[in-house]
This record gives sequence, C-alpha cells and structure tokens, in this order.
Amino acid sequence: MTSSVQGSRRGIKTSVGCLSPAVIIHSLQTLTTVERKGKQNKPIPETVISVNRYTVDPQAMASANNGSVGKWEVVKKGKKPNSTGEKKPDKKTGGRKALSESNLPRIDPSAPIKMAETIYEGFEKMAKKQNKEQVPPAPEPQQKKPKESKPAKKSLINDSPKPNRYRNLEEAIRGLDVRELKQQLEKSQTLFPENPSVWVKDLAGYLNSKLTAPDNDPTLSTYAHDYPYCLAGKELRAIIKNVLVKGSETLQDFFDHCLFTMLREQDKQTGESLHGYRICIQAILQDKPKIATLNLADHLELLRSHQNRPVKCLTIMWALGQAGFYDLSHGLQVWLGIMLPVLGMKSLSSYAIAYLERLLMLHSNLTKGFGIMGPKELFPLLDFAYMPKNALPTSLQEQLKRLYPRLKVLAFGAKPESTLHTYFPSFLSRATPNCPEPMKRELLNSLTECLSVDAHSLGVWRQLYTKYLCQSSLLLSHLLKCWNTLPLKLRKSLQETIQSFRVTNEQLGDGEDVQECNMMCNRIQMKMRGQGFPWSRLLMAMLVFAVGFIAHDVRSHGSFSASTTAHYLESSGITDASLQAWGKVTTYSQQGFSWLEENTPYYYSLAVEKVGPVVEDGWEKTKMATAFIATHTSELVEWIKENTPLFIEWLNTNTPESVLQFLEYMKELLLFLHENYILPAMDYILQGLQHAWQAFQDSCNGEVSLLCIQNHMVSFTNSTWIYLQDTTASIRDWAQELLSRA
Repeated sequence: MTSSVQGSRRGIKTSVGCLSPAVIIHSLQTLTTVERKGKQNKPIPETVISVNRYTVDPQAMASANNGSVGKWEVVKKGKKPNSTGEKKPDKKTGGRKALSESNLPRIDPSAPIKMAETIYEGFEKMAKKQNKEQVPPAPEPQQKKPKESKPAKKSLINDSPKPNRYRNLEEAIRGLDVRELKQQLEKSQTLFPENPSVWVKDLAGYLNSKLTAPDNDPTLSTYAHDYPYCLAGKELRAIIKNVLVKGSETLQDFFDHCLFTMLREQDKQTGESLHGYRICIQAILQDKPKIATLNLADHLELLRSHQNRPVKCLTIMWALGQAGFYDLSHGLQVWLGIMLPVLGMKSLSSYAIAYLERLLMLHSNLTKGFGIMGPKELFPLLDFAYMPKNALPTSLQEQLKRLYPRLKVLAFGAKPESTLHTYFPSFLSRATPNCPEPMKRELLNSLTECLSVDAHSLGVWRQLYTKYLCQSSLLLSHLLKCWNTLPLKLRKSLQETIQSFRVTNEQLGDGEDVQECNMMCNRIQMKMRGQGFPWSRLLMAMLVFAVGFIAHDVRSHGSFSASTTAHYLESSGITDASLQAWGKVTTYSQQGFSWLEENTPYYYSLAVEKVGPVVEDGWEKTKMATAFIATHTSELVEWIKENTPLFIEWLNTNTPESVLQFLEYMKELLLFLHENYILPAMDYILQGLQHAWQAFQDSCNGEVSLLCIQNHMVSFTNSTWIYLQDTTASIRDWAQELLSRA
C-alpha cells in the first residue's frame, strides 16, 4: 500500500497540468489521509511541494516558504516521545510529519467533499487559513532553509501567466475565447457533478479574469442601463443562461458571492476590473429580479458599514439597482429600502436620484409599481423636494421636484378614491402659513385632490378641524379662489361640512384663527347661494312656452291656417310681410346662385393667380411671428403666473385699513339687506305663488286638468289680445287728437 501511495504522489506532477488547483489540494489531502491510516504513523519519505495556479512542483516549495499569500509552506516539527518509551524520530521525519499532518486539514473520507469556493479562488483562501494555523518550527540551526531556494522562487513568479490588458471592454469581450470557456465549464461540471455552486462561481471567476479592461466608474452612469451585459454576444449569453439555469437553486448565494467579491477586490490597490461579476449580476437579475429584494435589511446594514467608502457604497447600490430595470416594483423596493435612507449623504445622493429618474423614465407604465409606496415613503420625499435648506443640493432638489408628481401617482395607487383620506392629515399638518410658497401650492392642490376624489376626506377634515384651524383657513381660502373649477360633486358635499364648521366656530368663541375660518365659511356659503340671474333658463322657458302654445293652438283648430295664431298674424299684417320677404329672399337667392355658377371659376383662378403667393407668404410670416411670440412671451407668461399670487398677497398686505373697514361695512350692509329685506320678500313671493296656485285649483273646481289649463290659456290669450287692441286704439285716438289740435 505504501508503494502504491508513493507511486500516486510521483504521478501527480505528470498529470497536474490538466487539473485545477482545488482538485490538486483535495487529492493531496486524500492521499495523505490514506497513507496515514495505512502506515499507522510510520515515517513518510520527505517530499517538498510547491503549488501555484496551474502546476505542482516538489522542488519549488522551499522557495515559496516566505509567508506569501497563495503558497504552501513547510513547517518542520519534532514528534514528542510517547508513553511507551519509543525513541524520538529524527528531525527529517518530523519535517515530513508537519507537512502531512499539521499543514493539511484532516478530512473524513466518509463525508462528502463540499466545494464552497471556485477553483480559481478557493486555493488562495485555504492557503491563507493554513498559513495562520501552522506551528512555527523549533529554533534549531540545522533546520534552517538552504539559501539556494531563492532562485526557484524567482522562476516561479516569472512562470505565472499574466492576463492581457485591453483598452476597453468591447475589445476584451471580442478577445474572449468562448470555446475555452465552454471547456472550463465542462471540466468543472465533470469534476463536481453535484455542486452547481462551483459551476456558477467558476463562470464568474473566468469571465472576470479574462475581461481585463479599465473599470473606473462604479455606477457606469455614462452607459446604458444594461451595460456591460449588453455587449455580450448571443453565444456568450447562451452559455451564461445555461449555467445559471443549471444552478438556479444557488443563485441567491451566487449573487451575494459576486457582490462580496467585488467589494473585496476594491480593497486591493491594483484596481482589478470587475466586469465579469457585473455581467453575472445583470444576468441573474434579468430573469429573477426578486433576488435583489430578499435581504434588503442585510444589504442596508452592509451599506452603512461601508459609509466611509463611497466607492463600495455605490457598488452595492448599483448591484441591487439592476433589478429595477427589469421590474418596476422591485426597483422601487430597492430604492426605498437602500437609497432613500442614504439620500442625505453628499457622495451618494446624486446617484440615488439619477437612478430614480432613469427608473421612472424607463417604465412609462406606472401601474406595475402600485402598492409599493405609501404615506410613510411619500412625505419624506415631499420634504426633500420642497423644504429649503435640507441635505440635498439645489440642483438635486429641483430634479427630485420634477419627479415628485410621478411618485405621487405611485403612492396614491390604483384606487385613490379609497386611499387618499389616509394622506389628508399629513398634507393638512404641513400646510402652514410659513411654509415655502411652492410647497404651499403643492399641499393645497393635493388637499383639494383628496377632497375631490375621496369622499372620506371631508370626514377626516371635520375631525381635525379644531386641531388645525390655521391650516383649515388656508384650505378654505384656496377652495374659495378655485370655486368655479371645483367638481360639482365636491361643491355639493361642502355644504354640510361648511355648516359644521360654522357651528364649531360658535362653540370655540372669539379667536383670530376662528374669526378667519368663520369669514371664509361665510364667503363660501354666499358663493353657494348666489349664482346670478338665470337668463338662459328664462329664455329657454319662454321659448318652450311659445312653442307649446302654438302647437296646442294648431292642434285644437285642426290646421295652422284655421288657428288663432294664424288669424292674429294675418290681421296684424305679419303674414303678408313675411310672405313678401320670403319671396324676395328666394328671388335674390336664385339670382345669386346663378351668378356664382357662371363667375366662380373665373374669379377663383384669378384670385389664385394674384393672391395665392401673397397668402402663402403671409401664412409663412404668420407662423414665424407666432413662433417668435411664443418663444419670447413664454417667460413673460411664466413670470406672470409666478408673480400674480405675490402681487395679490402684496396688495392684501399694503391695502389701507380704511378700505378693509369699508369693505367690511359693505359686507355687513349686504348681509343686513339680505336678512331683513330679500329673505322676507322671497317668503312673500312664495306665499303669493301658493295663494295663486290655490286660486287656480279653485277655478278648476279643485282638480287641475289639461282641459282646464287649455280653457285658462285661451281666456288669458283672448283677454291679453283684447287689452292690446284697446291700448293700441287708445294710443291711436290720442295721437289723432294731438294732430288735429296742431
């Protein structure tokens, strides 16, 4: 058995060129364990092993025993005498024992081997751990290493292959050998058929080792959202997808592996590129974006632990943010869970808002993001966007202000008619007189929207009215200003609410805010009652009455010529005049049509010849003038919109007290007239109408019927016509008498 083991050791060097370092390590460990169990701790022939990324050379270990990372070291240790009194073995045998037992970890042959690292990275981590656990050799002069091992170390370093450095990533991807990548992946799957985590990690390690191009921007903000994965060809994408599908159960761990490896590589001063890991992250999240949102709390803690390292923080934000480009809901979860908490940090705020803008521009359909945001997320964004002197610079604040309307749509969700009342208290509490003017406009518009869309908002307002009197006064004033643009449903619903506010004001007594609210309530009630004289309705009623009267007259007499209306028209001469006018209109119309038929083609061609160029030139100049005016007046219109409220406020502030007192006296006078004269007059008119209706019913013997109404209408018409005839005759006689005297 000893000879077969030693033969196996001698055969390692001849076949190591085609095996991976991880396989070499475990082969040595297994052989050492078998040898130990077969010989029962007998001395092992001295073998010095040196391992680099690709070869194992027994003659180079001494040169690599300088404590460098990634190299095996020889630790020689004398074995203590046992209790049976055996002789102490020689120091040479003790050195071999240190290599086989102390330097290599013990492995149970019955337990399966679990590969947790890639074949490119597992070796270095295991070597580092073993170097820390090695026992230092005894201070004996004869155990010192020979000096002739130094040239071997130099040759080992020189033999390590160095990857090609490309000018950009496009060249690196074009230079990638896809066939070699397939061979490496097939070899990994053959050696570890039941460990897919090794396959995916080998894929990431190979891609990152080959795609050596400059990688200076951790956010890749100057490229497309799917860069660098978009540079991969169809064949490379198919290979990546195939490996990820086979290792689908390990994708969560693989994502964390790529992220933590990127962070670890950024600690190195060499500045290695991370394109391979970026491509793998994008490939994972393109199909399964949910992976990025499974451990947001842990990733936020990781981000905060590196808050003094902006490059690492931006790398974490970039990696998690890739999920949003393929699913809006997961992108919002990442932004709210990772980027919103660090929005005030100067080095991270710019990327956070740029990512949010790119996310909302990429997903024009916001319905897929409903249900993610709520009041807890919306109002911090409102404060960031509109509150002055916050942690955001002015440029970022303006950028967030432009995005706020879309964020508000996402927060209100698919059914705002049932959710807006939950936003009303926070909107109302912020609408103070001292808040900035842009924020005040936004809050008042949002409050009006809540009242218009969600009927429950009025109930919430009534409950909060006594707590927010000042804010309620501002809202009432805003409703009064935009009364004509309010929905009819809201105007009707406000009647009960305003009446409730007036009762509450009487209970609260005299206070500045109470008086202001009471005055606004009175103005709104006057606005509700006074709608102006309904001239259009009156004219429509008169027209309907005339048409109905003529129709009934014609129906009762059988034809229009036999009707009373036709008789009156004939006796007054209106029928003859109408027929004469219609005849003239018909004659002249026929002459006009005949003239147009003869002369229209001639004059049209003449007009096109003479006026056409002038009209076209005038039209072009008109368009140019319109564009010029629109360009130069847009700023003026915007200035007017911005300064009109300020002017009104200035006017209210600088108006003399006497004018305000005069307006107050006029208001009291009008209220006095309204209460003491107009309302009693309306009551008197109503009573008169009631008495008239009662008399009309009595004249119809207590039952109003169509025949009774017809008789009354005929009687009224006859009496009216007779009265007009008598009046006309009287005026004619009076005029003749005056002329005879003259």
